[in-house]
Amino acid sequence: MLDLSFFRNNFDRIAERLATRGNVPNLDQFRELDRERRAAILESETLKARRKAESVEIGNLKRAGADTTDRQAEVRAIGDEITARDQIVERVDKQFQELLAGIPNIPHESVPVGRTAEDNVEVRRFAEPPRFDFEPKAHWDLGPELGILDFERATKITGARFALYWDMGAKLERALINFMLDVHTREHGYTEVLPPFLVNSDSLYGTGQLPKFKEDLFKTEGHDFWLIPTAEVPVTNIFRDETLENDALPIRLCAYTPCFRSEAGSYGRDVRGIIRQHQFQKVELVKFTRPDQSYDELEKLTDDAEDILRRLGIPFRTVVLCTGDMGPSSAKTYDIEAWLPGQNAYKEISSCSNFEAYQARRASIRFRGDKKSEHVHTLNGSGLAIGRTWVAIVENYQQKDGTVVIPEALRPYLNAEVIRPRK
Repeated sequence: MLDLSFFRNNFDRIAERLATRGNVPNLDQFRELDRERRAAILESETLKARRKAESVEIGNLKRAGADTTDRQAEVRAIGDEITARDQIVERVDKQFQELLAGIPNIPHESVPVGRTAEDNVEVRRFAEPPRFDFEPKAHWDLGPELGILDFERATKITGARFALYWDMGAKLERALINFMLDVHTREHGYTEVLPPFLVNSDSLYGTGQLPKFKEDLFKTEGHDFWLIPTAEVPVTNIFRDETLENDALPIRLCAYTPCFRSEAGSYGRDVRGIIRQHQFQKVELVKFTRPDQSYDELEKLTDDAEDILRRLGIPFRTVVLCTGDMGPSSAKTYDIEAWLPGQNAYKEISSCSNFEAYQARRASIRFRGDKKSEHVHTLNGSGLAIGRTWVAIVENYQQKDGTVVIPEALRPYLNAEVIRPRK
């Protein structure tokens, strides 16, 4: 959420910058509400000055022994008018807050202006895609052939867009979770947390999923509990309604969780395989920083996520998203895209974002500054999406004989070097 006072005082500049996102809600309503609010405040202040003058005059008349009954009735009537004007201001302020909750974040000045993913800007690459002397297969063929990935039984158990992992498939998933958590906690400076996988509505509002993305969430029946779409939600809300100490920042946290998304509006996209599932696993990186730290910390967070792919030897590229392709809460986002030979394409495996104070203002997360408390900046990114990393390994390390070589970094976790067809 944007700061109300800053929004009012910089309306034209903010409106111009928000316009680069495209499809921004009509901001004219803010102007109308602001005029109504200013008029009500002016009328209220005028009435208060009049009431004060009348009260002084009534005091003088009383001391002189005059009857002030009618004058006192007039003052009470003025008080009623003041109350009415103050109620208008209160109503308009509430409407302002409700409207602000639906306004996206202001893109950082370094974000390229554009409308679609075609306008994103590549900033770096790691490794060249592997060359095969055979036709590489996609994971939705490789997994079942190896006997480590089962879509039919998962559909029977639950429905479409779920997967069942067998043996080395399940072990590879678990190995990736442990490997990522170990690297981030032992070498990248993050503290591991294990949050609840169910959250309340306030938590989802705090990180910006509600009300805008309600249709993309799963809600439990009869309770104010929602299945988390990402660990970003519970981890960011650890400090909701709290004021952190200045010298405690930056705080760097990481968490493994399953994630649940209805994928509303994504029908027809990545329908095969496990790229876009209703349930998937992820290791999430979350940071709380001072405003002057946040963009340096964004670069570090992105590098921490990239480091996992470098250690696994997975080719990838990193792009900075343009204004029209960013999520509404983000001020700047890097997408890391892993190369998938079976699909002959780079696919997103992590999004690393700086939300500045947008989430912290919604969740009321502050820190004690030099003179007064301020809102922290929040950042997060996948470090990484487990299922998509699983896919990247299976597709990039496939062999002509149908086996998959296990990256060296994972061999201590699996006590194996090759994934062979399951008997």
